[in-house]
Amino acid sequence: MTWRRFAVFGDSLSLGVGDPTPGYGDLGWPARVEHALRAAHPGLAYLNTARAGATTAQALREQADRITAFGPDLLHLNSGANDIIRRTLDWQRIEDDLRAMYAWAASTGARLSVFTLGRAFVIPDFPDFTDRVARLNDITRKLAAEYRAAVADCWDHPLNDRPDLLSADRIHFATVGQAIIADLLLETLGGPDR
Repeated sequence: MTWRRFAVFGDSLSLGVGDPTPGYGDLGWPARVEHALRAAHPGLAYLNTARAGATTAQALREQADRITAFGPDLLHLNSGANDIIRRTLDWQRIEDDLRAMYAWAASTGARLSVFTLGRAFVIPDFPDFTDRVARLNDITRKLAAEYRAAVADCWDHPLNDRPDLLSADRIHFATVGQAIIADLLLETLGGPDR
């Protein structure tokens, strides 16, 4: 398949937020993927509606209509990171919100993709955060399988062991990580020509 209309939905992960890394261009993963796709298909149209801090439910309210109107044939989805940065979690609501996102995304007819969160994503204020990420990733894998979304699995990828992976905030990937996950997503999708 030839991708012609690439859209990205979600939060700061979907924006590609992160500090620069020496030797790497100052681009987030979405721009890197867009450049690779555009090199193969110069007519590619691109839309990124992501907003830093958005939960899945907020992203659906704020972004879904614009993406539906855009008519993507490749659509990258939210991974739910902001859904688990709460003192008390309602796992059923988290799963319901993610399911609503996948159901809407499937209705666009686009090929869907998503990342799992990496094990390097840790917020020290939450002692159980690694367990939260693992549980969220399990939900992501389950829903992605149901909706036939491509999963670029970052959980146990070697990128997690890089000392230069994270930005100063210790949450977002620096540009070295952005470059790696862009390559991982393209590989998961079968390359820019697919």
